[in-house]
Amino acid sequence: MKKTLMPGATLGMVGGGQLGRMFAIAAAQMGYRVVVLCDSDNAPAAQVATQVVVGAIDDPDVVKRFARQCDVITLEFENIPTDTIAGCAEFAPTYPSADVLRVAQDRWLEKSSLRDLGLPVTPFDQVGDADSVRRFAEHHGYPVIVKTARSGYDGKGQYRVESSQQADDVPWDTADQWIAERCIRFDKEVSILVARNVHGQTSTFPLFENDHVNHILDQTTCPASVGPAIESSAREIAMAVADGLDLIGLICIEFFLMGDSLMINEIAPRPHNSGHLSIEACGVSQFEQQVRAVCGLSLGNTGLVSGGAAMVNLLGDLWQDGDPAWDRVFGLEDSLAALGIRLHLYGKAGAKVGRKMGHLTAVADDVVAAVNAVREARERLRSS
Repeated sequence: MKKTLMPGATLGMVGGGQLGRMFAIAAAQMGYRVVVLCDSDNAPAAQVATQVVVGAIDDPDVVKRFARQCDVITLEFENIPTDTIAGCAEFAPTYPSADVLRVAQDRWLEKSSLRDLGLPVTPFDQVGDADSVRRFAEHHGYPVIVKTARSGYDGKGQYRVESSQQADDVPWDTADQWIAERCIRFDKEVSILVARNVHGQTSTFPLFENDHVNHILDQTTCPASVGPAIESSAREIAMAVADGLDLIGLICIEFFLMGDSLMINEIAPRPHNSGHLSIEACGVSQFEQQVRAVCGLSLGNTGLVSGGAAMVNLLGDLWQDGDPAWDRVFGLEDSLAALGIRLHLYGKAGAKVGRKMGHLTAVADDVVAAVNAVREARERLRSS
């Protein structure tokens, strides 16, 4: 029987970014202590944690010093050495497990594992040079998406190959392992979060609809503009993924929607950018649900609390001409507060182009009103 941890226990968070920050805030609101393992005492999560252990996450002595303080340990990103997670597990239950991380860290293993579970995935194969891409294209056609098997996010480590000649342009010497995927002509990109606690209880959030710009998530809306059959299918697939991987914690499944069919693009065993609107839009946020799952509490109500919600990311681009014009949205005059605009900043020191610095969320009677409000608010923030 796995232990249930009540408020007052100490939760460990591997990683000091914005996901760890919002987890720590949710945990503190529920009465838990949070110890963060990260490389800086000024990292976003470190700024709000009960305690911080600063050091390299692949240093066994640092990991031991961190883990021995914790009653349970979780993480905010999947590109963590599995030895680190295995080391944590010697001192406290650690979720997700090193086995789940191995799957999520390797695109070939990820796709293969999901396919073996009988779930719909984009057609894929291992490649290692231009000729193997050409052979893949003989069966699936161009364009082909070539990706590094490990690492890569927000479009990094991905190359769109439009022709046989372009296959020579992939920087093959920059990674040891590659996969090719058929380029999917989809109607929408959608995602769903599912939590599974230590007792095997599962719960899904509503389906989110996502729009990307330059491979980075720009806007998420909920409810997604899909029929009930598609939402039901997404929920079933999500629960099958969580059960099939024996996940404990939270996982996001990203889909391509083509007509009435869903195809899994990627999975991430952690909170996800598209789930940030759950803080205001749902009965329980994705971060509180992560706390509940790893502590063995009953999972919370994920239903929408309003007719519609929307979130937009605030990237470092917004700071390039100076600080955003906060007074245009949150000042006493001409405020959008009545429209339900909420600001989340991540406490990052340097605003770089393409870097996620924060997000805005709006809740409203319907999705259209929420989108209009949150996009107007972001536009007002531009200083010029």
